[in-house]
Amino acid sequence: MTESLIWWSVAIYLGIATLIAMLSRQGKVSEVMASYFLGDRQMSGLVSALSYSATTYSAFMMVGLAGLTYAGGVGALGFEIIYFAGVSLVAVFGPRFWAVGKRFGFVTPSEMLGYRYANRNVAIVVAVSNCLFLIPYAAVQLAGIGYLLQGTTQGTISFTTGIWLAIAIAMLFTYVAGIRSVMWTDSLQAVVMVLASTLVVFLVVQGLGGFQALFATLAEEQPQSLVVPGKGLFSFTTFLGLTIPWFFFSLSNPQVSQRLFMPASLAAMRRMLLGFLVFGFIYTLVSVLWGFSALVAFPGLENPDLATPRLLGSDYVPPLLGVTVLIAIMAAAISTIDSIMLTLSSMLSRDLYANLRSGVSERQQLLAGKIVIPLIALLALGFAQLQLDLIAVLSVAASSGLVAVVPAMIGAFYWKGGTGAGALTSVIGTTLFVLALYATGNSLLGLPAGIWGIVVASLLFIGGSLVTRAPVERAEEFQRATADVMQGIAPYLAEPGGQRG
Repeated sequence: MTESLIWWSVAIYLGIATLIAMLSRQGKVSEVMASYFLGDRQMSGLVSALSYSATTYSAFMMVGLAGLTYAGGVGALGFEIIYFAGVSLVAVFGPRFWAVGKRFGFVTPSEMLGYRYANRNVAIVVAVSNCLFLIPYAAVQLAGIGYLLQGTTQGTISFTTGIWLAIAIAMLFTYVAGIRSVMWTDSLQAVVMVLASTLVVFLVVQGLGGFQALFATLAEEQPQSLVVPGKGLFSFTTFLGLTIPWFFFSLSNPQVSQRLFMPASLAAMRRMLLGFLVFGFIYTLVSVLWGFSALVAFPGLENPDLATPRLLGSDYVPPLLGVTVLIAIMAAAISTIDSIMLTLSSMLSRDLYANLRSGVSERQQLLAGKIVIPLIALLALGFAQLQLDLIAVLSVAASSGLVAVVPAMIGAFYWKGGTGAGALTSVIGTTLFVLALYATGNSLLGLPAGIWGIVVASLLFIGGSLVTRAPVERAEEFQRATADVMQGIAPYLAEPGGQRG
């Protein structure tokens, strides 16, 4: 795979994706927050499914999960299956998010929590906490692209060039039409990603002698990769530390939970969830097979995150197919980056700026959101340049802090006794706790932050709520907003185009 082939492919991808982004412009994207950040809450099930998939399965999968498989063996599959099981939370909370978002006009999950607990400081604190952990997560995606381009060209395209290219493209799609351009370009990227990567992994496996020969070689030369705890990366404690935050990913990560406000109907949300599950199952198996294939073809790599790049640049993969997969992985990572930039900018403008300064109009909020996008991008670039640790591990580290909001999120719908003081105590306390734990070696009583985070957050939320007065009226408002939807959810989901007021 030559450098010129990669650059021409990037140019073609950029041209096609930009055209799609321009065609997606509609509505009052320059005036209304819900239009720019939520697509007017009118996104179809198919587009939502493909976009949700591309945003979730970013550089983490084909670079990070493949690298984790290379480094830790089959335990990586179990780790990802736990996340897959956690998507069931969307079936439980998705309709509730959609119902209250439609009723009260919420743009961000933090805004929803601030309203539910009758405390604007909750929205402010959640927005700030999310920024602390999501910017490093965006940087992880940039690092994935940097490693990808560096590895496939043997360093001809540098790591720094790769991350600057990625952030420039992400900002372009973000500014063209907000979430609409992101979701429509995501749809293109998701289709290419799953088709090309599946085809190529079969070619690679055949080049290694077929599935039977691949696993026979692993059993003979790398037997620890096929058992748990495996090669030393995984232990039971490490596995729990990685998987617990990942299980709550669909609730804790605002760039994902914000998408629950976007479907045009609950039927569209149902199609989104089902489509994502099909996509995710295929892509998980493909990514693990990439890692195993690289372990057989290139044992002894110093950096496991270079497993996929080395395969793509090898003789096992035809150059045109290899560059197609490369572009698809890069595009998926860009999808996550621009989704994070949009979510954080909406939170900073809606939950921070508008709450700290009275009388801010929708247009002023939207302008403020667009202004902070370059700042978010520069912070992510700076963090990516550090090139820290395994991509998969860094992704979970970010999620360990983001779980601070999970108890308050669950309590918003299921516990009338939840209070603003409980939510504030939980989010602030857990954020500081996780940051301190990572700063001092990520271990307390032998357990990592991934295990402690949800425990500390739950105890602080419950304790803080029990000693303060709950806003019962807001809790009842939420219950009324979701009651009709939840009682009639079966026939509702059977109506592809149905909507209720």
